Amino acid sequence: MLDLLRKLGHTVIDAVWRLGYAGKFFFLTLIGSGISFRRFHLVVREIYYTGVRSLIIIIVSGLFVGMVLALQGYETLQRYGSSSALGVLVALALVRELGPVVSALLFASRAGSAITAEIGLMKATEQLSAMEMMAVDPISRVVAPRFWSGVISLPLLTAIFNAMGIFGGYLIGVVLIGVDEGSFWSQMQAGVDFREDIMNGVIKSFVFGIAVTLIAVFEGYDSPPTAEGVSGATTRTVVTSSLVILILDFVLTSFMFRGV
Repeated sequence: MLDLLRKLGHTVIDAVWRLGYAGKFFFLTLIGSGISFRRFHLVVREIYYTGVRSLIIIIVSGLFVGMVLALQGYETLQRYGSSSALGVLVALALVRELGPVVSALLFASRAGSAITAEIGLMKATEQLSAMEMMAVDPISRVVAPRFWSGVISLPLLTAIFNAMGIFGGYLIGVVLIGVDEGSFWSQMQAGVDFREDIMNGVIKSFVFGIAVTLIAVFEGYDSPPTAEGVSGATTRTVVTSSLVILILDFVLTSFMFRGV
């Protein structure tokens, strides 16, 4: 029993210490972001690696998620004689919930793991230590540009995911099934509110971008300088990011739509 309590105590202490260190790391990243904005080409280069190279999986996933939503939604709406509301159903499901969440999960698995592996390998090969020897702050030069590239990229990727999802719903609902095109677009336009729906989705994607990218850069920077350590850090990035996304999604949704 004492051994169990001792292990539990060590686990809790390590978790609290790691959380505090992550908070300090986030603060140092914000302080070191000035160089990134003064040399914005560093951020632009990382946006290409984290955002542009994630476009294919975002586009394909968004298209098929929208097609599945249209198929499932049409079957449900048809039972109640409301098949003309298919457009608003697809749009609301995407901009409120599926777009930000699925895009963030895909971003964490594709770009987040790559960021962690890259920074972890730089630490394992002592490139970060070499920067410190040359009086170059690795947080300002390596971490901050990658952090802001993720924060900027994820809302844009979410918008592309939503657009492709709505297009996929149009292909299935209007082109394949035969829902009236005018009803599809007009009810979508009338039923989707910019502030309550679209802006809430943008806020979600922005928060997810901060959380996922912070976890990715922190795990890479804090990883043990071994192959096994980098591998474990990459796995922790994907797992932790996925859990944090789902938890934050519930918290944000409860605040955003509590009065609806």
